[in-house]
Amino acid sequence: MAELVLSARALAVERPGLCGLRQVGVSRAGRPLHLLSVGRAPRAVLVVAGAHANEPAAGGTLLALARRAVRERELRDGVSWHFLLCADPDGASLHVTPAPRSLYDYHLGFFRPAGPEQPEWAPSVLPPDRLPPETLALTGVIDELRPFLQVSLHGTDLGGSWVQLTRDVPGLAEPFAKSAAQLHIPVETGASDAAGWPASGPGVHVMPAAEAGRAYPSLTDDARHSTWYHAHRYGGMTAVIEVPMWASDLVDDPAPHPAPDAAIHRLAERLLADAAEVRRALGGTDTGAGPGGAGGPLLRAAVWGLELVPGLADDLVRTPPADGTRAYVGSVDAFARRVPLRAAAMLRRALTATDAGAAGRLERLVAHWSDAFAARFRARWVPVEHQVEHQSRTVVAAARHSREQAP
Repeated sequence: MAELVLSARALAVERPGLCGLRQVGVSRAGRPLHLLSVGRAPRAVLVVAGAHANEPAAGGTLLALARRAVRERELRDGVSWHFLLCADPDGASLHVTPAPRSLYDYHLGFFRPAGPEQPEWAPSVLPPDRLPPETLALTGVIDELRPFLQVSLHGTDLGGSWVQLTRDVPGLAEPFAKSAAQLHIPVETGASDAAGWPASGPGVHVMPAAEAGRAYPSLTDDARHSTWYHAHRYGGMTAVIEVPMWASDLVDDPAPHPAPDAAIHRLAERLLADAAEVRRALGGTDTGAGPGGAGGPLLRAAVWGLELVPGLADDLVRTPPADGTRAYVGSVDAFARRVPLRAAAMLRRALTATDAGAAGRLERLVAHWSDAFAARFRARWVPVEHQVEHQSRTVVAAARHSREQAP
């Protein structure tokens, strides 16, 4: 994070007439939130990095885009570019594996806040008077800039690349797919994050109308009430661009699964069993993180994740699969592995100093599940420069195509 701020400050110093860096808010812990602006045109693109602490490629993408906006005059033709360097600097300070060698390394330093503490998701689960300052800073920037396009940079640990749009962007699917193919990044055609959403092309998903039912009703967060929709009040829209750290060629298989219902039922049963195994590993340890939000952020996030499991498993069993392809079943498989694995990883970190026995048991789970995850999906590392290049290309393509349709 500090390096990103230094690089942004260097750009502002090198090109003072073109670039500016300013503070637009502070985090709950008092860390500054910075906005880098390139150009002064009234039509704006806003790029947000660091919404999730465990998705580190976004900072590199943001910096690459800022440098492109400085270097390439055509990108600034009637458009200004604005970059929120990190939406959650407190979270970023707690995720400590910027260059992992394996999924096990990645999870040893893993952190992702509980849903109500995530800046983008908070408006979907909290009343307006309880929103965290990071959320208010982000919506304040949107109110000021009124961007025709907001881009939120996200990433997944293992899988493929996909895009979520709050409004369709005709023409985006082709350059997105072309970039992914050139960089050997699979397109995740059945992403569980977009279950039931219409697609305008492989891996490009458009959020359904407000009256549409949700694929997983037990999950309290709803993208349609997140900060992604805040730009709509000004005629804008949001694109969420996901890129994997490790790729799996199993997530872009559009072939029908031979028995999707039975497979999803098995995944739900495994999800419940894995969550129970995390609880057994605690061995009666009192985490000190109950419904009232006690405990530190690692404990709160882990307990929040475990509390999602019963409802999510019930959703999977009761709701017909939103997509019967092998890709979708594989995406649900990955999702069902992540929830207990992440909870175990954060609990291990939180308990290392106070309960070495429980921490050791949890670490063995983290090691076993990380290896099994990588083996099941035949994980292969995506070079960071490829992650950044693909995400950057997709942002530029989204800006060009959405600008053509913006009022």
